[in-house]
Amino acid sequence: MIAFVSGEVAAAGPDGAVIDVHGVGLAVQCTPATLAGLRVGDHARVPTSLVVREDSLTLFGFADDDERTVFELLQTASGVGPRLALAMLAVHTPNALRRAVAAEDLAALTKVPGIGKKGAQRIVLELKDRLGGPTGDDAGGARAPVRAEPWREQVQMGLINLGWSAKDADAAVDAVAADLDGAETPPVATLLKSALKKLSK
Repeated sequence: MIAFVSGEVAAAGPDGAVIDVHGVGLAVQCTPATLAGLRVGDHARVPTSLVVREDSLTLFGFADDDERTVFELLQTASGVGPRLALAMLAVHTPNALRRAVAAEDLAALTKVPGIGKKGAQRIVLELKDRLGGPTGDDAGGARAPVRAEPWREQVQMGLINLGWSAKDADAAVDAVAADLDGAETPPVATLLKSALKKLSK
């Protein structure tokens, strides 16, 4: 088990980063929110979870230990693998997932690509006692899925990490925001792809 990696961020892409640990580049799959906090050239300490398969070893990285814990708990539900667990954390914070499961909020869970109504019901049934209630600063009231549009900063950081200038990143984020025009905000990964399309035109 690799509990965390610590080193310089050597590269960052739409779905992962490479951390240079004493000359060894470790590829880490991350949520867009986690990637937004990683700048190429900066030193980073990233909590990780190693998923071992017959044909692969995949390292998943997280913003903090709580996110990693929830990622591992999600996979104890039947039908939830590491990719789906990561997708759930890309759409919802750990506490938002705890709230959704505790309140049997199937609508919130089905916002995650790959989760239908039956899958959401199974997740609630199997994880209700394991996930527990919300913790930390966010434990009080329910939080809106979008907090003063944090996706703008996350997408901008993602674009800058990919080599675009701050000016270009700002323009792309504004263009994506204009397309949304009050519509429900999709996951940050989707917004980042939309911004990249704007920049590639």
